[in-house]
Amino acid sequence: MEQQTENDEPLTPAGRLFLQPEMDQVINCVMGLKNPIDISAIKSEIGTSILTRHPRFTSLLVRDRRGVEHWRKTQIDLDRHVIVVDSAVPDDVGGDDEDAVNDYLADLAVSSPLSTDKPLWEIHLVMAQNCIVFRIHHSLGDGISLMSMLLSCCRRADDADALPCMNGTKSRERNGTERRRWSWRVWEFVKVVWFTVVFVVGLMGRCLWVKDKKTAVSGGAGVELWPRKMATARFSLDDMKVVKKAIPDATINDVLFGVISSGLSRYLDIRSGKALQEGLQITGLAMVNLRKQPGLQDMENLMKGNWKVRWGNQFGMLLLPVYYYRGGSDPLQYLKRAKVMIDQKKHSLEAPFSYKMGDLVMSYLGPKAATLLNYRVVCNTTFTISNVLGPPEEITAVGNPVTYLRASLSSLPHAITMHMLSYAGRADMQIMVAKDIIPDPKVLAKCFEDALLELKEAATATTKSIGGN
Repeated sequence: MEQQTENDEPLTPAGRLFLQPEMDQVINCVMGLKNPIDISAIKSEIGTSILTRHPRFTSLLVRDRRGVEHWRKTQIDLDRHVIVVDSAVPDDVGGDDEDAVNDYLADLAVSSPLSTDKPLWEIHLVMAQNCIVFRIHHSLGDGISLMSMLLSCCRRADDADALPCMNGTKSRERNGTERRRWSWRVWEFVKVVWFTVVFVVGLMGRCLWVKDKKTAVSGGAGVELWPRKMATARFSLDDMKVVKKAIPDATINDVLFGVISSGLSRYLDIRSGKALQEGLQITGLAMVNLRKQPGLQDMENLMKGNWKVRWGNQFGMLLLPVYYYRGGSDPLQYLKRAKVMIDQKKHSLEAPFSYKMGDLVMSYLGPKAATLLNYRVVCNTTFTISNVLGPPEEITAVGNPVTYLRASLSSLPHAITMHMLSYAGRADMQIMVAKDIIPDPKVLAKCFEDALLELKEAATATTKSIGGN
């Protein structure tokens, strides 16, 4: 035992945060398959994959006498990690496969924590719905790390020997002559300082007392324990690219937040009528990857057995406000407002600051203080949003074509959480809600889908108008 204790590895501060009861988070990623699941083939693939060799996935969570968490190496028993489920719903319950899987994930989000007597991951094989649910505790890594791990077990559909890839974000080219370069840099520095101060003060305010006004989609302390429902909003990346081209220098993330702003406004019109004041701020909370390398690089190095690559939870927190407006004559206004907001965030160090502050608070004041601050930020905002890039091409799992990839998290004090994952030209957004607050998540999903179509129609009309002139 003494030798084992010496070899134990302490958790990172972010990993410890995700193990606190108020912030306990499990990532649930579902992979739909075209053909029936071959249980023995899946187990064989898992047994030879990185999943059963990576230090984080082959370690138990243990606590020392002071209550500090550590990782301790152990042996993997696949039969305890691979769970075969005949169907996502009982035989006497109707509904289609998508509803069944979403209901299954919604139940997992509040009622099925991972056992600490084995490494903190499970794989559920849902036979009737032909899907695999990967349940991985957030303390093992963030979305980028875990997507890399997941894709390392898959292959491209057009090349059975090739690994899938994850699109990295291309840096924007900066225009300007050499004569303007120094003045441009000075102006950029001034903007970074200004927006960092403004947004950091705003983040600290959310930790203390500042909160969104109450609406039909607001959560609060204790809501993480309420029953959940889930729906899926489906988007075409081609449609999002059409919208993106309507506004100079816009990005897919700009379009996403334009869609969220428009979709939430539509839904609040349905639920609240004209009771809300135009311009009402609805604040989202997003986690931003702080790695210099994209997830693909992590995956390639892991395949080579290099365990010292960047891994774990390396992300910062961003407050992303959107605003309620009733439908007007120009739907692209939602995109324009979203772009201004996101451009300002890009000029700030809010995300790195939040990561460093969380690290310091956890290290010097302990997990209770860090959890309290993070929990208050969640309670004082309205929704969670994440956007992870999946493989741009179709992939297979053990030779079985993958039809969709979707992701979600355990429940939070927010009444609405949204997690978008792209795959092969499509993007599915899992919308999980507290069903006693938002009883109709399918209506909300339809509001988002209609918002994108309306933005696409407006963007197409704008492009034709410009071309005609």
